Amino acid sequence: MSLKKKFGIFVVGMMLAGVTAVAVPGSASASAADCAGGANGFVDIPDTLGGTDVEDVRIGNHWLYLNFGTVSGATRGWALLFEGSFEPLQTNASVWLDWSQDGGKTWIQCGPFSNSKGKASITSAAKKTSSSPYWIFRAGALVNGEMQLSHWH
Repeated sequence: MSLKKKFGIFVVGMMLAGVTAVAVPGSASASAADCAGGANGFVDIPDTLGGTDVEDVRIGNHWLYLNFGTVSGATRGWALLFEGSFEPLQTNASVWLDWSQDGGKTWIQCGPFSNSKGKASITSAAKKTSSSPYWIFRAGALVNGEMQLSHWH
């Protein structure tokens, strides 16, 4: 049997089995280890650190902020998630920061950082900004199974 015929049978079998593969551009990385403790130029920040919020995204009674501010002497961006009435976040809530150097075509996902200690707010690590228009950030969060993202800034 030819290789072409074998491949065709394989593809048809996969389709009948309901197996699909989807190529999704974007994040090649999705771990807090990719940005915690100074990895990839990120710096750890307190879970209560606020800054100038560039965009606010509501998720039920929670708020996701994309913040910019001065951290360790440099302007940096980070994501902040908090519960609207300042009650503790659910322990399954998480937050992350996407960072791109090519205008959002590809990015590093800094996080997710979870709320394992029942805090009222959690943050991602912070990344230094750049004057390049292609160097952009986006905040993301997952609360009660609902994912929300800010726009790229």
